[in-house]
Amino acid sequence: MRAQTTKMLSERAKRIRRASLTMIHRAGLGHIGGDLSATDILATLYFAVLRVDPREPKSHQRDRFIMSKGHCSGALYATLAEAGFFPYEELDTYMQPLSRLNGHPNCVKTPGVETNTGPLGHGLPVAVGTAIASKLDRAGWRTFVLTGDGELQEGSNWEAAMTAGHYELDNLTLIIDRNQLQQGETTERTVRLEPLADKWRAFRWAVAEVDGHDYDALLDIFDSLPLSPGKPNCIIAHTHKGKGVSFMEDQVGWHHRVPTAEELALALQELSE
Repeated sequence: MRAQTTKMLSERAKRIRRASLTMIHRAGLGHIGGDLSATDILATLYFAVLRVDPREPKSHQRDRFIMSKGHCSGALYATLAEAGFFPYEELDTYMQPLSRLNGHPNCVKTPGVETNTGPLGHGLPVAVGTAIASKLDRAGWRTFVLTGDGELQEGSNWEAAMTAGHYELDNLTLIIDRNQLQQGETTERTVRLEPLADKWRAFRWAVAEVDGHDYDALLDIFDSLPLSPGKPNCIIAHTHKGKGVSFMEDQVGWHHRVPTAEELALALQELSE
């Protein structure tokens, strides 16, 4: 069963990557490097972990997923379409006038989007609030939030981290897309994050590190939640910016660059092999 699951996740992730690339090329805008680094995490969550139903996107019992790195909306929208929250054909409208698929996710317009994100540092504070709400309701739904690593330079994350540790929110899981690159430079040369795991432990979080492109490893981590009863969960997912396309991987220039027609063709060919 595990082998079938990982094969399914790999196939879905390839489709999500191809869709993200095509959307961004067509729109002439986007953040493809971070889209590709987060894709395997998104695929694992939506097709093997989250309790969500696209037929009832506002079900009270659903797990909550918050895409804090909202500038990587291409990967999120492609994942939501793959999961059936809206038709795949709607991806063609990405960033077009009057489209539901804005450059940053909008919960008012788009099924499956939990909260508006884009200004970095907002997702984790909102996720802490939803996790507290679940505890107050004595409900079983969980909250997951995906941040970029450069995003952790925003101080609001650390206020939220302190609050989550204080309230022992073991129904909250933070996944950090640790690709080590942000706009224009590495995270460590911009504002040093390491020792990152120790920082989260100091805020009373349980921490695990994982290869963010290894489906087996991701499934094992998510199956083990909560990592430690009474502590919020921090998963540092080590990833590669531009993952899946050889000439984009680990290249800071692909943070905000749009592929040309020739580059798109080469990328899609790689992702079809």
